[in-house]
Amino acid sequence: MQMTFRWYGEGNDSVTLDQIRQIPGVSGVVWALHEKPVGEVWTVEDIEAVKKQVEPYGLNLDVVESVNVHDDIKIGLPTRDQYIENYKQTLKNLAKFGVKVVCYNFMPVFDWTRTDLFHPMPDGSTALFYEKSVIKEDAKEMAEYILKECEGYTMPGWEPERLAKLEDLFEAYRPVTKEKLWENLKYFLEAIMPTCHECDIKMAIHQDDPPWDIFGLPRLLVDAPAIDKFLSMVDDPYNCLTLCSGSLGANPENNVASIIRKHCDRIAFAHVRNVKHFPNGDFTEASHRDCDGDVGILDIMKAYHDCGFKGYMRPDHGRHIWGEKCRPGYGLYDRALGIMYLWGCWDMLDKTEGKV
Repeated sequence: MQMTFRWYGEGNDSVTLDQIRQIPGVSGVVWALHEKPVGEVWTVEDIEAVKKQVEPYGLNLDVVESVNVHDDIKIGLPTRDQYIENYKQTLKNLAKFGVKVVCYNFMPVFDWTRTDLFHPMPDGSTALFYEKSVIKEDAKEMAEYILKECEGYTMPGWEPERLAKLEDLFEAYRPVTKEKLWENLKYFLEAIMPTCHECDIKMAIHQDDPPWDIFGLPRLLVDAPAIDKFLSMVDDPYNCLTLCSGSLGANPENNVASIIRKHCDRIAFAHVRNVKHFPNGDFTEASHRDCDGDVGILDIMKAYHDCGFKGYMRPDHGRHIWGEKCRPGYGLYDRALGIMYLWGCWDMLDKTEGKV
């Protein structure tokens, strides 16, 4: 298992590379060119600039999150082929710098969705929160809230230039049924798989967050049967998962550890995040400690360990603790605590099973 830490880049993150390298066991940063418009080719020069920033700290750039997929590809417009060609060229450019995994999602309009970015917790910290009753028909109101509360940082999936055209986006997606979205995802993957083989880059899809339809928009990667369908639809070792325990775990019916055991050989990247459910359907993100949430962190880590997982892992969203001012969900302190908890689980499993 290779531990990583998501980093949004110089000037776009409250966490520094010097801080990241001091977290025990972290070997790489999960990065992206967040300033690049979706669909534009990532140039060799831009990628090299990030390498020069990271290299002195002894951290690798093996995992990118995300090379976002253009809406024209998701909608299935005639223009999608050019955007797919751009995507292929970006993969070729990333391969020159040793990138091994690209995390992406195929969610219409919105990326992750929360109704409160700084929800008060009983211990005095704050965390991302989803209040089911707040998700109504007016998506614009929620989008305005997210942009207002993002602490001045860019929020992948919530880019202001995209959200300024929210009504147009919803109109463009109107004819896209769930079946059509599956077809468009298959078209995209079949088109890029030869390039993935050529570049030795695994495409690792992130599950929809939360794992159910919102605002009338279809969601695909929501449960075990959907994951089965996805992996068999394009049955290729380079068509992989970013297995997110928090996204899947938002639905208490999803058994994340069971999914890991079934598909571990197709999990290229693991997001480990804890979620606490409420009886009315609300949920909040919690510390990584198993007993603080409901997704079964100990079972999840044992599943990865039992399967001999050798891919990349990162702690996902953390709480905001000790007065830290940071990007929602992406502070230093709680994610660093999360890493130490995950390593503690892993080291104990190594010891009890005689691997150390």
